[in-house]
Amino acid sequence: MSLIPTTVTYLEMLAPPTGAPVAPPTDGVALVHARRPPIGYYRWLYESVGAPWLWVDRRRLDDAALGAILEDARVEVHVAMVDGVPAGYAELDRREEAARGDVELAYFGLMPAFIGRRLGPWLLDGAIRRAFASSATRRLWVHTQTLDHPKALPLYRALGFVPYKTDEILVDAQLPPR
Repeated sequence: MSLIPTTVTYLEMLAPPTGAPVAPPTDGVALVHARRPPIGYYRWLYESVGAPWLWVDRRRLDDAALGAILEDARVEVHVAMVDGVPAGYAELDRREEAARGDVELAYFGLMPAFIGRRLGPWLLDGAIRRAFASSATRRLWVHTQTLDHPKALPLYRALGFVPYKTDEILVDAQLPPR
């Protein structure tokens, strides 16, 4: 086991954005709702986006547990497409505190080949607007950590998230087998 100390920052947004949507950075960009994606496709997205940042939580789930999440209508996977190619995704999760109107931005990121093309602000803005498209949404929250891309925290803040808590934790960097 290889434990890495990291700081986790929790952020929230209590109202939808009031300004104009972030414009797509290029032609041929679309945000597609992948309704109940197949497990293999989801694992590929998760791995392609998260491997550089040591995302392991979903790798620790067996297919039955992951399938139960993906089949839940309260979980939305939105895939950023560039000229028909998946470039990243955002996952909204309404399962935990839905009665209070809380939505978690459970996962958000781009594949390494698409980082630096200004897709991040556009994808994040699209996810925020989809979360608040439901009148039941009162709060959107997310957490990021120092192992994530260094621009993650500044991007969340730039698009209106406000930090409300930090934790110091140890992350097990040992990747589980596929």
